[in-house]
Amino acid sequence: MPARRLTRLPSRLKVVTGGPRLWRSRLSPPRRARDHRWFRARHLLLGCAGLLLVGAGWLLVTGLLARSELLAARRELETARQSVIANPDKSRRAVSAAAEHATQARVLTSGPAWFLADALPVLGDPAETVRGATNATDRLTREVLPPLVRLVSDVEGETRDGGGLDTLSSRLRHAARDLERAAQATKEVGAAVEALPRNTWLPTADARDELVRQVDRLATATDDTALAARLLPPMLGDDSPRRYFAVFQNTAESRGTGGMAGAFAVFTADHGVVRFEHFGTGSELSDTRPDIDLGTEFEAQYVTSAPTQVWANSNLSPHFPNAARIWAATWQKHSGHRVDGVIALDPTGLGRLLEATGPARLPDGTALTGGTVRDLVLRTAYERFQDDAERQTFLLDVARTAAATLTGAFDDGERVPSLLEAGADVLREERLKVWSAHRDEQRHLETKSVSGILPEDPGPFAGLLVNNAAGGKLDYYLERRLRWTPGRCTTLGRTVTAKITLSNNAPASGLPAYVTQRGDDADYPTQPGDNRLLVSYYASSGAILTGAELDGRPITVHSGVERGHPVLTMDAELPAQSTRVLTLHLVEPVGKEGDRAPVLLRQPLVTPMPVTVDPYPDCE
Repeated sequence: MPARRLTRLPSRLKVVTGGPRLWRSRLSPPRRARDHRWFRARHLLLGCAGLLLVGAGWLLVTGLLARSELLAARRELETARQSVIANPDKSRRAVSAAAEHATQARVLTSGPAWFLADALPVLGDPAETVRGATNATDRLTREVLPPLVRLVSDVEGETRDGGGLDTLSSRLRHAARDLERAAQATKEVGAAVEALPRNTWLPTADARDELVRQVDRLATATDDTALAARLLPPMLGDDSPRRYFAVFQNTAESRGTGGMAGAFAVFTADHGVVRFEHFGTGSELSDTRPDIDLGTEFEAQYVTSAPTQVWANSNLSPHFPNAARIWAATWQKHSGHRVDGVIALDPTGLGRLLEATGPARLPDGTALTGGTVRDLVLRTAYERFQDDAERQTFLLDVARTAAATLTGAFDDGERVPSLLEAGADVLREERLKVWSAHRDEQRHLETKSVSGILPEDPGPFAGLLVNNAAGGKLDYYLERRLRWTPGRCTTLGRTVTAKITLSNNAPASGLPAYVTQRGDDADYPTQPGDNRLLVSYYASSGAILTGAELDGRPITVHSGVERGHPVLTMDAELPAQSTRVLTLHLVEPVGKEGDRAPVLLRQPLVTPMPVTVDPYPDCE
């Protein structure tokens, strides 16, 4: 069979003559170059993709390891916090272990992959937050916590060897510079953490927010400790002897700073050694008229009550320096002695301190304990002693015994750690207030709540204050509640509603006459157990009152001003076993502070006041 002839070559091939028969591609040189470039690009892309996968894997693995280290550091820090007073050595070991974990977490998140991921816009936000958290934790465990724990350990060790307040003063002065550096480092860490991205494409917001809260709490602690190291040594007489006037406030009869000024004591401090010179009651000073001028605004607000001339009204203002200056001037005129400062403490705060020191006994054998002292001086004393002189003697015995117990506790190393912890609780509840006659010390004190100042800063503010106007001791049974509700925005500002609820839980019968007495000469019928209050609401600077109701009925309130705050005051009769509701409608400025929660003025009375702050609605 004849062979078939190939009559036509494939369109893409040609015959090459002059040698063996070979097939050769008809692709043009430019196209071959493009294919070669695509081959290289494809391999480059595949290489980059592989590198990205490796990098992502590295970030994932090191991120999980760093998370594990941070969790371990957090556990150690919680151990350190719980044992810092009871077992300083254990706390120090825990801080050291936390530092090792934090350092390892920082190392795990500091390589090239993390650096590059951090630099990516938007996509790198989670990496930035993680790196920032590890750096913050590392710095806190290395620069902030060690001097705090070391101070507590040193104080605890030396007091166990017989040191007292003089030892505390010495250790604070020695540690002052390290504590100031720790406080500054905490502020820097706080600013860095606050600047970290919050809303990222990975769920890091909760962890970031928790770190912000922890750093804020630590910043307060370090700043307070650094300030104590600066102020306590000179205030305890390290440089020269000091003299102080201490007032015990009776919160069964409310006043602006807490309770009416009752018993008082005068003591000196010389290189940490405290000696009490005199104990007395308000009746000793009731006829003394100090020469003091607190300014025209104060005079206009309180002119009818004459706080500078009437001892019982000396602390109607919530601004503690006003009361302190009146008390200091009164004692100077009465005794001829100038004081270097004033301290105020209420029975609830005293009870917390006595829980730490342990019980004591009064001269008549009555037990004085942390759990009984408040009820003893605010209720039981009025039932046991109908005679005013006998009751005053009893209350002075309480003051002397408490003072001796507290000063003695600082000479007992076993009780000092618990006493320091109790003191922190009392400060946190604002039941201890301090004023210094030395200008530089007072300037530093006024940065803290222990100063009892009424702040003048602009922005949202809310404060409920009551002053007893009946003259009895029925505020032992008083309950207060405040609800602050922001509303819509208007051309004048944002509307705000302040709802104030007052309850008199006093029994309608069975109370001593001294407790239920009425010294206000009311021109309407009253019954034993009925109370009367001057209720004042301190609003934001620039706020305007648009309406007020008492139990749903429109009323008129008195308007005044104190330290830049509008003060809206009404006279309220509060029968026994009754509740009344005061509602105030205001328009407040919308400032650069934005929708931040209001600063709250809290008046420490027998029963703490719960405050509800509602969320802001959108301002259209």
